[in-house]
Amino acid sequence: MEKVAVLGDGAWGTALTMVLAERGASVIQWSHAPEVAEDMQARRENRRYLPGFTIPDGITVSPDPTFFEHADMIVSAVPSRYLRSVLEDLSEHFQRGRPFLSATKGMEFPSRKLPTEIIRDVLGDRPLAVLSGPSHAEEVAARMPTAVVAASTDPGLALKVQDLFTTERFRVYTSDDPRGLELGGALKNVLSIAGGLVDGLGFGDNTKAALLTRGQAEMARLGAAMGGAPETFHGLSGIGDLVVSCVSRHGRNRFVGEHIGKGESVESVLKRMRGVPEGVLSCKAVVKAAEEHAVDLPICREVHAVLFEGKAPLEAVRELMTRQQKDEVGV
Repeated sequence: MEKVAVLGDGAWGTALTMVLAERGASVIQWSHAPEVAEDMQARRENRRYLPGFTIPDGITVSPDPTFFEHADMIVSAVPSRYLRSVLEDLSEHFQRGRPFLSATKGMEFPSRKLPTEIIRDVLGDRPLAVLSGPSHAEEVAARMPTAVVAASTDPGLALKVQDLFTTERFRVYTSDDPRGLELGGALKNVLSIAGGLVDGLGFGDNTKAALLTRGQAEMARLGAAMGGAPETFHGLSGIGDLVVSCVSRHGRNRFVGEHIGKGESVESVLKRMRGVPEGVLSCKAVVKAAEEHAVDLPICREVHAVLFEGKAPLEAVRELMTRQQKDEVGV
C-alpha cells in the first residue's frame, strides 16, 4: 500500500485524497490550521471548500508535518501564491530524494516561476511530476468521469502516478512534457477570467468560441516560447483545461471575470471569495513573461488592463475586435 501525503486542505487537495483512497492508498492530508484539520477529521467533510462530500474513512487529516517524513510520495495542492512559504516552513520534514507530484496551477509573481521550479528552489533537486487537466474538484469528488495528464521527464515516475491515481472515473494519461503542463495550467487561468468577462457582459456562444480558439493560440505561442511542447497545448492540459475553466460554474477565475463584467470592482469580488483565483496574480507574471519572450498575447494583455489598469471591460473588447487585421495562422 502506497503512503501518500497531500499538502493542502483546499477543494482540490481534498478531491485528490478521495481519488487516492478509492485506489487503495494510505492517505494523510495536511492542513496548516489545527482547527480546520480537527473539524475535517471529526466531521469527515471539508465544510469550507468542498461541502457536501464525505471524506472516506481511510483518509487522515492532520496539521502534523512529521508524516511527510514517511510518505512514499508527496502531492502538492497548495495555491501557487502560498507554495514557497509553505515549503520553507515545512522543509525539514521532506526527505531528500522523496518524489513530489505537483497539482498546483499558476505562476509565481514576480519571479515568474512555475510550481516545480519553486519546489526545486526550496527543497533541492528531486524526482518531480505534474498532474493537470480539466478537473474541477467538485466533479472529481462526485465521481464524474474525468481525464487528466501526469507528466515527468522520468517515464517511470509518470507511470507510477498514472497507476496511483487511475480509477473507473478518473483516467490518467502520461506525458514527458511537465513544463508544458504547468504552462498550460498557468495560462488557462488568465484566459478563464476573460471567459467570465464574456459571460458578465452578456455576450453569447460566438464570443466564447472566438475566445477559446484565439486564447488557445496565445497559450501555444507563449508555451512553446517558454519551453513547452506545442502539441501539449492541444491536449487535456491545454485546450481541455481552457474549455472547462471558461465555461464551468465551478471556475473561480471565470467567477472573477463574470462579476467584473457585471460592474463589480476587482477588490470587492476577491474579498468575498473563499478559494484562490490563481489567474489574478498569474496574469501579472504571464504578461511579463510574454514581454520577455517577445510574444504577443492580446487577450491576456487586455485582461491585465481590466484587472490592474482600470480599463473598462467593454473597451477591452473593442480593442481586441479592432486590432490590425491578420491571417489566422499567423499571430
